[in-house]
Amino acid sequence: MFLQWTHLCDMKITQRRSRTIFDDPRILGLLLIAPAMLAILGVVLIPMFNSLWLSFQQHDLSRPQEDAFIWFKNYSDLLQDPRYLNSLQATLKFSLFSVIIELALGVAIAMVLNQEFRGRGFVRGLMILPWAMPSIVNAAMWKWIYNADYGALNALLSQLHIIDHYQVWLAGPGTAMTLIILANVWKETPFTVILTLAALQTIPDDLYEASRVDGATEWQSFLGITLPLIMPVLMIAGLLQFIWGFQTFELIYIVTGGGPFSSTEMTNLRVYATTFRSLRFGYGAAMAYLTSLIIFIPAVAYIRSAYQKVVEV
Repeated sequence: MFLQWTHLCDMKITQRRSRTIFDDPRILGLLLIAPAMLAILGVVLIPMFNSLWLSFQQHDLSRPQEDAFIWFKNYSDLLQDPRYLNSLQATLKFSLFSVIIELALGVAIAMVLNQEFRGRGFVRGLMILPWAMPSIVNAAMWKWIYNADYGALNALLSQLHIIDHYQVWLAGPGTAMTLIILANVWKETPFTVILTLAALQTIPDDLYEASRVDGATEWQSFLGITLPLIMPVLMIAGLLQFIWGFQTFELIYIVTGGGPFSSTEMTNLRVYATTFRSLRFGYGAAMAYLTSLIIFIPAVAYIRSAYQKVVEV
């Protein structure tokens, strides 16, 4: 009996001595996420706040003796900078037209892929390839396609007898913007197709059967059933595509370089040129933050609208 009591006491003492801070799940959770939080702090947050502080300064590497803290002067100058305003206009045009075409094509292709046909799985897998392609590879491919001397577009149209001689497709401002939008649509549309196809598969077949019983046509069923039910997904896809349109860099840099006459110079390319070519780091940082604010406004408006709908439901 005495030996058993002694053994129990030893076990309790051992348990007390083995208890550490890791026994508290809250402390353990903080310790587990600490490495990731430190990585985010070092890679994202510190550079972000450093660049924000830099945007309130006149920091020009070509004239370091003139560095000074100038508050909001960089931002006020941006609102009067014709090069930046032109790049912002070009980016808005590029993003809006890309989103409209991508949503329309995405819904149409998703409706086709949602039908039963032979080889549907293979076609669905093939559909993802343009979106999975690296941006720089996509840009290099389209630069080759649009090339005036040996491009595939000229060769195809010439063989079809649509054009008599090879065209310099990227020489005109309007044509260059149109071709850049088409190249972006080719790469980004599969993302919309995937989201829309997933949304279509959640719609019950009973709704379509009921509409057919009521005498509705296919178009009426699409407008009354399909479109309202996939609209939340389309809103998310459109918002993401709009934001990604502002982030487009490789396609513009490689295919047109912002030309001709700065007609395809997007804000990202303008920030790059200002910061790393003109060495105006303060002005470039302000340009980047002002552009981010422009993207942030519609994103917040959409999130507020979506949240209110969820609350109402």
